[in-house]
Amino acid sequence: MTDLACACRTDHEAPPISESRARPTRQEAPFRPRQNDRARNPHLDLEVDLIVLRHNVEGIAIATGVEVMPVVKADAYGLGADVISDAIADLASGFCVFQAREAIAADLAHRTGKRVLALGPPESLDPSDYIANGITPAVCNAAQARELRKARPALCVDTGMQRFACRPEECREALVAGDCQEAFTHATQRSHVEKFRDLTSGHDLIRHAAASSLLHDELAVLDAVRPGLAMYRNAIRVSSRIVELHSTKGSAGYSGFTTARHGIILAGYAHGLRKGPCLINGRRSRLLEVGMQTSFVEADADDRVGDSVVLLGENLTEHELSQHWSCGPHEVLTSLSFASTRRYFC
Repeated sequence: MTDLACACRTDHEAPPISESRARPTRQEAPFRPRQNDRARNPHLDLEVDLIVLRHNVEGIAIATGVEVMPVVKADAYGLGADVISDAIADLASGFCVFQAREAIAADLAHRTGKRVLALGPPESLDPSDYIANGITPAVCNAAQARELRKARPALCVDTGMQRFACRPEECREALVAGDCQEAFTHATQRSHVEKFRDLTSGHDLIRHAAASSLLHDELAVLDAVRPGLAMYRNAIRVSSRIVELHSTKGSAGYSGFTTARHGIILAGYAHGLRKGPCLINGRRSRLLEVGMQTSFVEADADDRVGDSVVLLGENLTEHELSQHWSCGPHEVLTSLSFASTRRYFC
């Protein structure tokens, strides 16, 4: 493990809970406040288990047998790129971000000692901007590759995404123009990988195509993999606490819902929450109505004020919630994480 000292510290103290309802705890890692933490909801708690995170990354490395380049773009999906990267730096061959500015803001390469690949289109065509910060820029065409040659760019190859990537007919020219030693594609299906392998054959390259969705496809596991969401399996818990309980009389809320008993939590759609399942005291329940900063949850006779309402985690996965929210699982995680108060456990 990295030298993350383990001592309880957070920017907001959670309300006390009785011993009978307390969850088994690990030591809490240091919280590093950021400028945008003022916008975080102190009543929406995000817990990241760094031991499970490391276990997942180790498992990916063993299963694939190749280098692992964790994706920590968008502040590691809102989980905190600095803490996440510190926790797994010794397991990673490098890190991936979307824009170079993300890596610079987190001082990612210098802090971890690992190279960083910026997956998105180049923000600058000055090689020194990347070299000084330990960043490998991605290029999308021969002209960009030529301009950024000194920064040893990686070629992003379009195999079907049709988004800031090199057209198949220009790939060989771009590889030569940039003296590229690395190429990758944003593959979402096996046919994308097959096309990528064909387009880059005959070149001595580091190649990677598999993100989380293709980690189990041997054809997609080339020289490295780029896991994102897969790293956080069973490592994340998002919760809030019941602040009021009512025996429902007639219709309630803005929508006029009816139920026998309901509770209120201080989190709503302003914090990324949507209607769907939740857990109360290990029991399946549901969010009856989601307002801007509060939500109604279905409660039963055993629930109490102060009880935790789990909105993500404890067998309630991003994939399950994505079905109810009509979105992708990545959107579930980032929607809930950016407004939550972060706590790390190791």
